[in-house]
Amino acid sequence: MVLHNLPLERFKVLDLTRVRSGPTAVKVLADWGADVIKIEMPPQPDQDDGYTGSRYSADFQNLHRNKRSITLNLKKEKGKQIFYHMVEQADVVVENFRPQVKFRLGIDFETLKNVNPKLIMASISGFGQTGPYSERPGVDQIAQGMGGFMSVTGIPGQGPLRAGTAIADLTCGMNCATAILVALLQREVTNEGQWVHTSLLESQIALMDFQCARFLIENDVPVQAGNNHPKSIPTGVFPTSDGYINISAGGQNMWLRLCAGLEAELLTSVAEYKTAADRLKNRDALNEAIAGYTKTKTSQEWVDILNTNGVPCGPIYTVDQTFSDPQVQHLGIAWNMESPDLGEISVLGQPFSLSSAVASVRRHTPNIGEHTDEVLLEMGYKEEEISQLYKLEIL
Repeated sequence: MVLHNLPLERFKVLDLTRVRSGPTAVKVLADWGADVIKIEMPPQPDQDDGYTGSRYSADFQNLHRNKRSITLNLKKEKGKQIFYHMVEQADVVVENFRPQVKFRLGIDFETLKNVNPKLIMASISGFGQTGPYSERPGVDQIAQGMGGFMSVTGIPGQGPLRAGTAIADLTCGMNCATAILVALLQREVTNEGQWVHTSLLESQIALMDFQCARFLIENDVPVQAGNNHPKSIPTGVFPTSDGYINISAGGQNMWLRLCAGLEAELLTSVAEYKTAADRLKNRDALNEAIAGYTKTKTSQEWVDILNTNGVPCGPIYTVDQTFSDPQVQHLGIAWNMESPDLGEISVLGQPFSLSSAVASVRRHTPNIGEHTDEVLLEMGYKEEEISQLYKLEIL
């Protein structure tokens, strides 16, 4: 298949990842042109990772486009030797096993570095490659809890709340992709590979950003604030005549613009709302006062009025409404993909653009082992050798 001069097409990536965080990292590389070979164990009954579902689920199809799939049993010596042969020709290996698994399999960085000194190996774990929790099983929700996120999310008094999507997994995958690209850039100078690694826990903590900075710098432990912003008031969810909207009007100038847009100039003269500190102290009463105005018009009317006044305001969509929005359609973040098993479907595209390259779906999500013969033939194996490998349950 012809690539389209994409920025990463000169790189070959061996993908040993599963579930979500690792595949998210590799998806970035694949979408921008890398030749990604997904290495999987030979088919097993009821193969399901417990999170992304069957191979034909929306989740799996979205995560694994633009890859080729081969089957290879790394627990058998012959399978491992084939993998080492692949490593000789690869730029990047990505894995998200528990830390000790790669050592047991003999595919740790020190081993692979001896095979290919220019190799970048990227590892994702739940809690880090070393340390007291390194061998614990790590999944997204556990990281959300330990990273502090669930303690600041939700309505005060109603207990901790997880995010509605796998934020630790997804952020960790994006961090891993960034680390790989940084290492590839450094290799252009040093001509040497290296091991990069991140974890769900680190990524979740980093995602907390200013909330963590509040503690680290000011010793201020953040708490739940519901839909309110902890510092910027008024910011939150407000009722309209047909639903709800988000409004963000922190700062004195924005506060005055909001009052003008609401035709609520009377609020500017209320002593309890005069300054940002006053508004924070009297947040609940202020929100109730603003709601009295927002209930008088529809969501779309307020979105139009307040944006015209320069006040950030937007609707609160269900996912189907998100993809029906004209701006979302203009951005083109839903990519069409022709699947031989599912027909024409849409997957979620990359959230950034380049002026001289356009990422897209070039390959459908592969069936397990769909490209085994193709890849091994490219490596120089003969058809008879490949047939024998199948018989020995190496492939």
